[in-house]
Amino acid sequence: GSWEKRILKSLNSMCTELNIPLAQKRPVNEQKELLNKWNEMGTDEPDLSLFRPVYAPKDFLEVLMNLRNPNYENGEQPSFRNHLGLIQVPLKVKDIPELKEDFCELGLNIGQLGIDDSAQVPPEFFENEHVRIGQKVLAEQDSAAAQQYVRQGCPTALRADLWALILNISNQPEDILYYEQLKSNVIQHNLLVDSLIYKDVKLTASNDDYYFVFEDYLYQVLLCFSRDTSVLEHFTYSSATPPKSYIQGKLGMEEYAVFYPPNGVIPFHGFSMYVAPLCFLYHEPSKLYQIFREMYVRFFFRLHSISSHPSGIVSLCLLFETLLQTHLPQLFYHLREIGAQPLRISFKWMVRAFSGYLATDQLLLLWDRILGYNSLEILAVLAAAVFAFRAVNLMEVTSLAAAEAVLADLSTLKVMPLLQIFLFATVT
Repeated sequence: GSWEKRILKSLNSMCTELNIPLAQKRPVNEQKELLNKWNEMGTDEPDLSLFRPVYAPKDFLEVLMNLRNPNYENGEQPSFRNHLGLIQVPLKVKDIPELKEDFCELGLNIGQLGIDDSAQVPPEFFENEHVRIGQKVLAEQDSAAAQQYVRQGCPTALRADLWALILNISNQPEDILYYEQLKSNVIQHNLLVDSLIYKDVKLTASNDDYYFVFEDYLYQVLLCFSRDTSVLEHFTYSSATPPKSYIQGKLGMEEYAVFYPPNGVIPFHGFSMYVAPLCFLYHEPSKLYQIFREMYVRFFFRLHSISSHPSGIVSLCLLFETLLQTHLPQLFYHLREIGAQPLRISFKWMVRAFSGYLATDQLLLLWDRILGYNSLEILAVLAAAVFAFRAVNLMEVTSLAAAEAVLADLSTLKVMPLLQIFLFATVT
């Protein structure tokens, strides 16, 4: 609650400082202009120097580090007392035996896309067979079968259709119409949040070797998304409350509160990276839009809201810290001693679901498994696996900056071997 209030306060003070309203109708000539350049918004260079991201992942981590659960102050959970990580909320997280069971399809003796030298099966034999099965799953339009199938990875040519099948996105005429309505709302009304979105794309995706070409798609999707009130429904099953703003002069009178932005989501620094990888798969704006919205309400919202859900960011942080403390205790203690708490480095990877950190082909293999297992826990496992993989170098560093340097570039990592070795080849 207080975190959401802080974000909103920051937004409102920005309005006051810059003397711009949260929302206003665009003059007709501005509407025409925006409509004409809808497909090339990236060429626009408005002055955004005054706008700042409302918050960045590291601000959010500070909030999570300060969370306490009053019910546990009396030490009812002795097992948690020796948790030396930054997260001090005792939630139940899985251990490696439980993760092995959950992620059994990642086992060493099972064919995987994303592993080049699986000794059991020649990769091209597995791939040809896997493609054939994938085509059959698509032909039958069986969503549950598709979800099971992608646990072993998606062939590139089938990924867009398989993900759409799992997410139940069919892009019907009414979906296209809905998207057009959102677009016309963007054309007609200017929101303060538009400038935040614009700035975020400029600061992140526009500077990314993989994603800068999708700049225009990102504006379209994110501007429409900010106006989509159907996104508010996801707050009914999350404990977060959407931010409300009060019409001027009516502060605190509930009936004057309007949700702001209309979708209830204030973008943070890096938010546009949830959309960027999807641009590789979907080139039709309304379909790209629907896929993103569904990924957001199923998964991504959990990465920046506070809850006790196993896929929520608090649980992921705790799972990551527990895996390291249990399986790489020397590394964990060493980094802690030098003031380089591992979570300070991995938090930004998890909040963004690794988008912008891994090479795109590797990221898509990771997101295959998020969809396949309907869970974000794999993000914490991968974060721990990255530390395990770089453990020898990390044991030699003597500062947070040096540790960050060792882990600064994840773009050469291969996700599947890392996960497999960490889960199934680590002596536990």
